[in-house]
Amino acid sequence: MARRLLPVELDFVDSAPLRLVFAREVSASPDAVYRALAEDVVGWPQWFSAVTLARPLDGGARREVRLKGGTRFLETIVAAEPGVVYAYRVDETNVPGIRAMVEEWRIEGVPGGGSRVRWTFAVDAPAGVRVGMKLGRAGLGRAFRGAVEALDRRLAAAPA
Repeated sequence: MARRLLPVELDFVDSAPLRLVFAREVSASPDAVYRALAEDVVGWPQWFSAVTLARPLDGGARREVRLKGGTRFLETIVAAEPGVVYAYRVDETNVPGIRAMVEEWRIEGVPGGGSRVRWTFAVDAPAGVRVGMKLGRAGLGRAFRGAVEALDRRLAAAPA
């Protein structure tokens, strides 16, 4: 981990210079989605194909995450409200150019059952890096859709 980022908090999700927001409805309940996000951190590689390793640290207050291609993050959980929100800020990464980053997963029930999952990717970085991230929005969107669909299938197949 070569780069230490700014220690922003959850409100950064609303004030970040770059916010990429993706949403998808799934058949799983908000509680089931939350448990998969926050309580089964080691299970992330099973449904989020970009993730090669995810493990909780410090009793779940922090996480280590590795992605395909060698990207690494050390994160601190900044919000954990069962069935509602799970969010973390990146404290350290090997990604150049990023000054601050928070990812927020919002979950809300939908009429008739299921959940709406919204992922906000909030970043502060120099203008050139932000432009590159905006250009990569479609790829992040595909990764999010694929991950949430795989998570929904995983949760549907899990014993009750």
